Amino acid sequence: MDRVRRISSDLLQQYPERFTTDFNENKKIVQELAKVKSKVLRNKIAGYITSYLHRSSEKEMPISEDEEDLQLAERRD
Repeated sequence: MDRVRRISSDLLQQYPERFTTDFNENKKIVQELAKVKSKVLRNKIAGYITSYLHRSSEKEMPISEDEEDLQLAERRD
């Protein structure tokens, strides 16, 4: 596992409630929690966390009734 993934995983395990799907907010949080000196590394970590949370939230979102009805109608056609 590379450095960005390892640090991101550690931060998400220790502080899951602190991170959001907002990249700029996550940059500030990473800077505060990890004390990363490199701006590039901080941005990569914040970007990885942001994309991870986006992917996680998309999987958890239930299908609304309208979307479900649309899918059923498309299958019937």
